[in-house]
Amino acid sequence: MEGQEDTQQPHLVLANKLFLLTHPDVEDIDKVRLRDEVLTSVVADDMAPLYETLAASSVLNLDQKVLDSMRAKIDDELKKLDENSKLAFGRKPLGHTWQLVLSTDIYLVNLLRITDAEENLGESEVREAHLAKSLFYIRIGDKEKALEQLKLTESKTVAVGQRMDLVFHTLQIGFFYMDFDLISKSIDKAKKLFEEGGDWERKNRLKVYEGLYCMSTRNFKKAADLFLDSISTFTTYELFTYDTFIFYTVLTSIITLDRVSLKQKVVDAPEILTVIGKIPYLSEFLNSLYDCHYKSFFSAFAGLTEHIKLDRYLHPHFRYYMREIRTVVYSQFLESYKSVTIDAMAKAFGVTVDFIDLELSRFIAAGKLHCKIDKVAGVLETNRPDAKNALYQATIKQGDFLLNRIQKLSRVIDL
Repeated sequence: MEGQEDTQQPHLVLANKLFLLTHPDVEDIDKVRLRDEVLTSVVADDMAPLYETLAASSVLNLDQKVLDSMRAKIDDELKKLDENSKLAFGRKPLGHTWQLVLSTDIYLVNLLRITDAEENLGESEVREAHLAKSLFYIRIGDKEKALEQLKLTESKTVAVGQRMDLVFHTLQIGFFYMDFDLISKSIDKAKKLFEEGGDWERKNRLKVYEGLYCMSTRNFKKAADLFLDSISTFTTYELFTYDTFIFYTVLTSIITLDRVSLKQKVVDAPEILTVIGKIPYLSEFLNSLYDCHYKSFFSAFAGLTEHIKLDRYLHPHFRYYMREIRTVVYSQFLESYKSVTIDAMAKAFGVTVDFIDLELSRFIAAGKLHCKIDKVAGVLETNRPDAKNALYQATIKQGDFLLNRIQKLSRVIDL
């Protein structure tokens, strides 16, 4: 997907660079480059609040002159946005509207000063002026003031679609700071707005936002469902590219879908097939698992680990994901056997007998695999639970619980 990188929200690009800059596995020479890129982005957008935070945590070196310059620019910009002073562009009345010309600031194009707008113009112009200030605070990285101004802008907004756009701005702030409480509340708010109405394009975008939130909070099942629902309608390029979206979709689907669903929704999905080859190791990772080529799977698995480890949203769940994917592949292999030698399994995966013995013993002890190891005979014996018997036992247990509740209720009624 060439050219899509430019449409990603700049602050989220910056957030990813900050993550890599503080990651222990990133080479020092790469950190030098990342530090320069971060500083350039921070200075370009006058992100004084973020600059102070990064300097305090020793991520960037504090240059007081640079900080003072950014503060001065921020003060000037706020005066332009707030004061009822001379406009930086001419205007002339056209009925009940104004024609805006000669703008010298990209952030003020087609926008009037807030005070001037409230006194002289209509509700739409007032809202646009407040939105301009909201976007300004977002641009400079002032989280609290940005959220406060977004709330004020919302109070001036009537249309559901425009209110949804404000929620998307809030969600982007949440993902920049990885503020999951803010993200969760914003998603709930968006869903309530959709009850009042809303177009399908914004609803589909919200699915991707919610899917990213679910993946970031280790709810991979729901994340996979939301991502799969959005494959053919994806337009959320402000979060990440389509290639990255497919990467997340495949990773979450592999550990949550059964083989039949994986084949239908992922392996044979045309949208995924057109992109998956561009992502290193991902095609081999997916297809070798489905085709039971376990040696190739482990090879691709090793190649993907670095990509997952250096992903801002997946990094906190790296160890968990590694365990889950191994559980999936070991379970799939053992599903075909009532008993199999450890040596045969080791050869199938291209690893040593000692490695597979240690691996399986850990997963068996954790209750992840239903088998036992006969170390003397060098054999693995599966003891998969009987699904019908488990259902019968669950039914009996629920029946006993219901009878007890009925008996307690009858005593109350008798009284």
